[in-house]
Amino acid sequence: MLRRLAWHHFDFWLLGLVGTLTLFGITMIRSAIAGNEVLAQLPSRQAMFAAIGFGLMFLVAVVDYHYWLDLGRLFYVAVVGLLISLNIVGTALFGSARWVKVGPLFLQPSEFAKLVLILVQARFLAARQEEVGQLRTILLSGALTAGLAVWVFLQPDLSTSITLVVIWLAMLWAAGLRWRHMLGFGLLGLMVALIGFPFLQPYQQQRVIQFLFPDPEARYGAIYNVQQALIAIGSGGLFGKGYGQGPQVQLRFLKVRHTDFIFAVIAHELGFIGAALTLFLLFLVIWRCLRVASQAYDTEGALIAYGVAAMLAFHMVVNVAMNLNLIPVTGLPLPFITYGGSTLWASLLAIGLVESVALYRKPLEF
Repeated sequence: MLRRLAWHHFDFWLLGLVGTLTLFGITMIRSAIAGNEVLAQLPSRQAMFAAIGFGLMFLVAVVDYHYWLDLGRLFYVAVVGLLISLNIVGTALFGSARWVKVGPLFLQPSEFAKLVLILVQARFLAARQEEVGQLRTILLSGALTAGLAVWVFLQPDLSTSITLVVIWLAMLWAAGLRWRHMLGFGLLGLMVALIGFPFLQPYQQQRVIQFLFPDPEARYGAIYNVQQALIAIGSGGLFGKGYGQGPQVQLRFLKVRHTDFIFAVIAHELGFIGAALTLFLLFLVIWRCLRVASQAYDTEGALIAYGVAAMLAFHMVVNVAMNLNLIPVTGLPLPFITYGGSTLWASLLAIGLVESVALYRKPLEF
């Protein structure tokens, strides 16, 4: 089977871009935790995650994406089961139960829920493309999304549950939903946000309140972290303070700098040029995904690639906007750069799905 693969269809540009960003991420994590002996092993751990992740990516890529679509329901049931089990055996970190301990690793099932949603929605919407504007189709598709998003929200993980909804809406639009329907979803989402605010966890409410009414004297919490991120970004100037030379980073004024605020580290040490180049490379990754979607063999393949592009784009926009204090603080990663095994593996598996769509652009000839 491998000998029959049309490797000239494989998107080597996409592979190169993702590899470059992943290596760059390891490099920036190394600078972000410099001098912290407790976190000294994180760059090597991220390199290990990357090596395993690229192996998984190639495994996913060489298998016809239709097989992954066929397994979508099984994956859906398995992930929902894991999400439910988190309430019983999940590992609580930072006030929420989002991780399952597997040996020495902490895996976050909600990251893989995004991939499962892309698979099941691609199969569902492709089979009902002529009916995508009908209320029944929208409700059934929404129920599939809610089956994952509700359990993620209860962890609690508001940002990831919103990501699942965004992926769903992006795939609905790609499948042919009209703009007036999308506007209706936007108004409905605003109403849900206003009505649901009192039901959020106290720390989630506090993040929104601090964003709307910041305390300039704050010395801890989300607003303090954002203040330090803005200082780091602004002081980076055009060319930055130099790799490993940024005082905001090296003197640890900037908190969670290897995860949520890694973009601030890039802007601080590499300046506007480095930050802009990073975003440009991420934009190229998203563009290559969209290019694969436009050349896909069928609607299912196109929707997979569109779903992955939407996921990566939303992660990038939200993470950067959070660092710039344009939105409240969330935990969404900067794709391929933020530290974390589950985050990196989910992103690389997503690229593997896109590469499979590219490889199987035409049916195999025997």
